[in-house]
Amino acid sequence: MSELFDKAEKNLKETGLPLTEDQKTKMPLYISMRELPLRFNLGIAKIQKFYDGLKEGKIYLTQCKNCGEKFFPPQADCPKCMKSDMDWVPLNGEGELLTCTMIFVKPPTFSHYKDYIVGIARMKEGVKVMAWLNIDDPTKIKPKMKVRLQTTKREPEGLITYEFIPINI
Repeated sequence: MSELFDKAEKNLKETGLPLTEDQKTKMPLYISMRELPLRFNLGIAKIQKFYDGLKEGKIYLTQCKNCGEKFFPPQADCPKCMKSDMDWVPLNGEGELLTCTMIFVKPPTFSHYKDYIVGIARMKEGVKVMAWLNIDDPTKIKPKMKVRLQTTKREPEGLITYEFIPINI
């Protein structure tokens, strides 16, 4: 990225635009000259049970008591019927991988991780979940493969989150 940035910076000085060429595709690229640190705060009082569950090794979805709609990640309010009366339902953990992609170009805050795979699976309960797929050999990934959603501690941060692991490979 440094070489791209250097070329864009040179073009910015010469032409007033931070443009350069993608080395692989030869397509023009606009390179932002500003760093974008991003930190956010989320109020979680109404969905605290989700985070408590992660600490206990459990993963929850919410289900509207009025219309039955299920949500993952959990929501406190139902956009379908506009009610705020939700049940907490533990996810069984079993799912079927719908799609995935390997992440080679990572955001700066993820640059310390080796390349990783993000997948979307339809869970037994019907909701779709997006998570990292923990697999030792990406060539073992197959369409509609069975996965299990489980909690994990992501190092070096020590962050408790969730990930897919393949079943029966």
